[in-house]
Amino acid sequence: MLSLRDPIRLIPVLFLALIAAGTILLSLPLATADGTRAPVLVALFTSTSAVAVTGLIVTDTPVYWSAFGQGVILLLFQVGGFGIMTAATLFGLMAGRGFGLRDRMATQVERSLLGGGDAAAVLRLVFAVTLAVEGITAAILALRFATAYDLPLPAALWHGLFHAVSAFNNAGFSSFSDSVMGFQADPFILVPIMVAVILAALGFPVMQDLRTHRLRWRRWSLHSRITVTGTIALLSLGFAAILAMEWSNPDTLGPMGAGAKALNAAFHAVMPRTAGFNSLDVGSFHDQTIMVNFFLMFIGGGSAGTAGGIKVTTFFVLFAIVLSETLRRRDAGLFQRRFGRAVERQALSVTVLAATLIFAATTYIASVSALPLGDILFECISAFATVGLSTGITADLPPSALLVLCALMFVGRVGTITVATALALGRRERPYRYPEENPIVG
Repeated sequence: MLSLRDPIRLIPVLFLALIAAGTILLSLPLATADGTRAPVLVALFTSTSAVAVTGLIVTDTPVYWSAFGQGVILLLFQVGGFGIMTAATLFGLMAGRGFGLRDRMATQVERSLLGGGDAAAVLRLVFAVTLAVEGITAAILALRFATAYDLPLPAALWHGLFHAVSAFNNAGFSSFSDSVMGFQADPFILVPIMVAVILAALGFPVMQDLRTHRLRWRRWSLHSRITVTGTIALLSLGFAAILAMEWSNPDTLGPMGAGAKALNAAFHAVMPRTAGFNSLDVGSFHDQTIMVNFFLMFIGGGSAGTAGGIKVTTFFVLFAIVLSETLRRRDAGLFQRRFGRAVERQALSVTVLAATLIFAATTYIASVSALPLGDILFECISAFATVGLSTGITADLPPSALLVLCALMFVGRVGTITVATALALGRRERPYRYPEENPIVG
């Protein structure tokens, strides 16, 4: 029987329960625009994508789903990004239930914070930042939609709120059929979305450091230093690569002026960090640009936030290990700090598991579909990393392939949390050690 005292097991079960509830709600005739019941697979895929804050879709969100259906989707990716245990604990506090040890452990596991910090403070930070960023972003977008695009105020408010919540939760769902392609030249739409995505992708531990220590770099934790530095490096790499590779592509940046090219290159450098909005036709990207997106999507954003992927810290821990081995150093580390052996093994385990799952899923889908292998691989990485970008093949996949993508989205959102946490909490020292013998490597 499931123990409520074990959040490592409880959290995946609750995410599955939320997916199931979302599937039931989206299967109601009230949820579709034409009043018919959505097929179970369509409802399941959409619910999983929303709860896993991914953004992959098999139907046109504003056309297929009614206002009720879109409201359910918004609620699902808000709770999915905010965290089920975090939300439940918050509601309990609001109801006067208090904040016990079980709540502290569940909140820390869900937010990937195992250092024994104040979980109540973490909860307050998560709530305050979420409310502030989503509120400010929604207000800016709604004002722009109302004044520059002549949308009625209720419609402007809805589109602004939907995109703000989707952006901060790195969900990638849009209330427009073409995502944000209709706003390619509008920085007042693209920039607020980018800022919300970046803030959420940094993760709440970094936000905690920023709140406590401001810009006093020396007082930041090693995690925050790696996450911020890595984020800047990856965003800069993505921007430069996309701008250079797509500069003359007639189907993407080619027809734009220099300013619009820079804006959209920056936007698409941010989105593979697990957000999923697109202002350009991803299916028209050059192959080399797709490869850059593979790299950015697989890494993802910061830990303990709404981003997916193997996480920035995981990648840079592995990079430091390779660098130390190349330079024949005894220890691996960054910023004058060395990593513990357990952290190195966790980073390696998470990366190998992620690569194995993506390889297996890609192989299976390629065996049941005649679609190009590159497009299938893009879809699988996007699903596992909870990105939501697509070359446009999602709706063309057979049912079994969609179920595989559902599994990837779920594992990408919940599995990496539980695997990393289980590795951190489950270390047990044997009372003995086997004799050492080294196989040939390489």
